[in-house]
Order: sequence, then structure tokens, then C-alpha cells
Amino acid sequence: MTVNGPGRTVKAALLMAAVALPASLLTTPTTASAAGTLTMLGADVSTAQRALDLGAKYYDASGTAKDPLDILKGAGVNYVRLRVWNNPASGYNNKAKVLAYAKQVKARGLKLLVDFHYSDTWADPGKQYKPAAWSSHNIGQLQTDVYDYTYDVCNSLKSQGTTPDSVQIGNEINVGMLWNEGRVVNNDFTNLSLLLKSGYNATKACNSGTKVIIHTANSDSDAHARWFYDGIKAKGVNWDITGLSYYCPWHGTLANMGSVVSDVKSRYGKDVVIAETAYPFTSADADSTTNSINSGCSGYPLTWQGQADNFTAVQNTARNAGAIGVFYWEPTWYAVKGNGWDPADINNSGNGWDNMAIFNWTGQLNPNVKWTP
Repeated sequence: MTVNGPGRTVKAALLMAAVALPASLLTTPTTASAAGTLTMLGADVSTAQRALDLGAKYYDASGTAKDPLDILKGAGVNYVRLRVWNNPASGYNNKAKVLAYAKQVKARGLKLLVDFHYSDTWADPGKQYKPAAWSSHNIGQLQTDVYDYTYDVCNSLKSQGTTPDSVQIGNEINVGMLWNEGRVVNNDFTNLSLLLKSGYNATKACNSGTKVIIHTANSDSDAHARWFYDGIKAKGVNWDITGLSYYCPWHGTLANMGSVVSDVKSRYGKDVVIAETAYPFTSADADSTTNSINSGCSGYPLTWQGQADNFTAVQNTARNAGAIGVFYWEPTWYAVKGNGWDPADINNSGNGWDNMAIFNWTGQLNPNVKWTP
């Protein structure tokens, strides 16, 4: 997910970028597995560190000011996701910032997922910009870059006692990462597979117990998910957990998402998580930056109750389909001046997610939102 000021650059309809899908992939999905338990009850709070540095306040359901990690833990969160950018202009969220905030996460007994974008800015299905330092590198050099950078961040976290419990090798890499070298063109997954293997091997060399997630926004259809994961599997890529983004205005019905979760779990024999989801509590806008999402989905009004009910339904659907985790994306990112979406202009760029956070525009918690196993 990325927030791009006045609207997101890529909607669900563009996620596959004109990929040709073989007819053999358009088959009936596997029947959903029996309901289990969500063990990864997650929240991506990558903007919280900046908000706190700016003096933002967060209040629990009783109106008491507390650290947002403590409030989220009280609502059921046991896993925190932090993105890492190589060299963002603002400093947020570079390696040093992630190392610092990881201490806060682990001190609370929370688990840690590190989301490698392999970029200096947002990476998503519509853009996967190489870090400036790697801009002239060929695929051979990029394999080394990915290995060395992944190992360095992981080992630095490990050395300070905050070993990541899981990592993402790329963020929403529907058609590859580190473009153009790592982009999937004409159904050729060769270069992408080399990069993913580098990230996987570096992670396991750092800590064999750290789980590797490969994350796409392909919860919209079995065919799209199969095209991608079949493609990397055929090239010998290993991964531990399949990660999917699900935002109902972009990716379709809950039943559709459940079908995809069930299908990829059965097809690849790996655990599945919804690595990102969120829902608006209002269509109103807290600042001058247009909201990324202003529409809801049938049955879920744009209210605090509607937001909570949608999140509960996402968790229930994912659990019933056999997933092991659900992560709410940026629940703490309410409109705080200076905490904008653009790392090149963080002070002035505003926040297109202020209506999607679970804290309102003065930092009050939506008391109805709960993470449930």
C-alpha cells in the first residue's frame, strides 16, 4: 500500500499490468479449510514513530493518553509491521529509525515483521523504484545488493536483541520489484526469482527461524495469485508465508478474498496472512491531502462501527479460509502536521489515510476495533 497525496496511483484494476493469464489457471478454487486461529494479530505502524517525534498524542477508549503500541496491544495486537526504506530523504523509515523503534516493539513483548521495500520511497504494484544507490546496477549486482542489505538490516536488529520474527522480501510485488531489472515481462520470472532467492537466503543466514513472506496485492482473484506464485515457484523460489493485501473497495468481496486465501494455502502448502487491510470511518478529510479511499463496501457504513465491523469480518473471513494472520495497515496514522506521505516532503505533503486510521483526528481510539485470535 502507498498513499500518494491526491489519490493512489494504482487501483485494483491495474494490479496485473496487462498480464496474459493461461486458461489453465482459471479453474475452480479449492474448498475453504476448517476455521483455525489467527496467531499473527498485526498492525503496520510505520508512521507512528514520526508522529510521536512530533508530539502526537494517542488516547485509549477511556480517554487516557498512552503510547500507541500499548493501546494497540490492549486491543489485541501481538505483531507489529515496520517498513524499511533504504535512504528516504526524510530519514523515516530508514534502518536507523527501524532499529530504534524495534526496541519499543520488542520491549512490549510484541513480535516484529520487517517490510523491505528495496526503495528510497513507496513500492507498490504500480511502482518499484530502485534505491538511488543501486540505480545503475544490473541484475547480478542487484542480487548482491539485496542479499547484503537484507542481511545487514536483519543482523543489526539481531545484534541489538530485536531479531525480526518475519520479513517481507518486497512490498506488493505483483509484477516484480527493483524495476526494470526485476520486473516480470512476458511472463518471465527469471530476474525476480534471483532477487527473491537473494533475500530469502540472506534472511535465513541471519536467523534461520525468521519467516520469509512474499507479498502481493493479489487477493482480487485466484487467477492473478496463481499467475504470480506459480511463476516464482516454477523458478525454485522458497518462501514461508504467502502475504496478500485486501482492501474491499479495490479487491472485491469478502467471499472472493476468502476464496483466494483458501486457494493459495492449498495450492502452495504454506501459511497465509492478510498483510494489509483497512477501512474508512468517514469520507471526510482532515487535511489538504485528498483521501486515498472515500468509498466503502456494502453493509459497512463509513462510521466507527462500520470500520470495526468490516475489520471483524475481514478477520473472520481470513480465519475461516485458513489464514494465520491479519495486519491492519497504518491504524495510528491520523492527520498530524509534518507527518506527510511523501518522504521527500514529509513536512508539507499531508496524509491521505486520516479517515482510515482507527484513531480519530484528535487521537481518540475507535473502541470497537479489536484483533481476535
